[in-house]
Amino acid sequence: MAEDAVIWMDTVTRLDRSFAGRVVVAGSHGGEFAAFCAARAQVRAVVFNDAGVGKDSEGISALPYFDALGVAAASTSHLSARIGDGRDNFENGVISHVNAAAGRLGCRVGQATRDCAALMGAAAAFAYDVPAKAESRTVIPAPPGQPEVVVIDSLALLMPEDAGRIMVTGSHGATLPTDDRLLLNGDALAGLFCDAGFGKDGNSIRRVQRLDQFDKPGAAVSVTSARIGNGRSVLQDGILSFVNRTAAGHGAHIGMTARAWVALIRKALAG
Repeated sequence: MAEDAVIWMDTVTRLDRSFAGRVVVAGSHGGEFAAFCAARAQVRAVVFNDAGVGKDSEGISALPYFDALGVAAASTSHLSARIGDGRDNFENGVISHVNAAAGRLGCRVGQATRDCAALMGAAAAFAYDVPAKAESRTVIPAPPGQPEVVVIDSLALLMPEDAGRIMVTGSHGATLPTDDRLLLNGDALAGLFCDAGFGKDGNSIRRVQRLDQFDKPGAAVSVTSARIGNGRSVLQDGILSFVNRTAAGHGAHIGMTARAWVALIRKALAG
């Protein structure tokens, strides 16, 4: 997993202070929640997946976030490396965006990710203040007889107590090579994700497709309709770009709003 001072990680949600001072090539999107996870670990520099850039350029919002901290950051094209796959990003990624701090180190658009990461190793490691992060998890009460909805910025925030709830997350819908748990720490009844631009090999909806194996409705909203990494935006602004077979069987379809999908699935799963 390591090459000199550079490491790759499938998700920045697993970073902690033991990674301080390291250059991290992540499979994660470059949205606000991912930026916060990397910053609290005090990374030396970081490379994300641009997730198709998307609404309000949220898929690369980590770059100005880290520029404000004086830290180098870059993103790779979602078409060059599978989102959620840090190794693929390191080995095959092509840089699509760099922040000013990374540019001063020689990082540039079109560069191989591994070459950009190597240049980032020349940056100084230092402690920096991390901006406070707004609440990233909300439970919406249910009408009588219907399941509650948990709205989370990241799939990593799904909890065991969310079993029996419908999940709306800002996360991409890709599976992780290093973790085969479909819903990580929870067991939601259904899941709504962000499509992250579908990306290389269509990997960013694989988790949504796999929900069919457990007869769980799943869908993804277009990254151009809602801010990736922001569960509230997915729920409030999202327009469906993909539905799995189980959700389609309940009447879900591409083009419906996330709010309409939640209402439909709530009624379908009412017990």
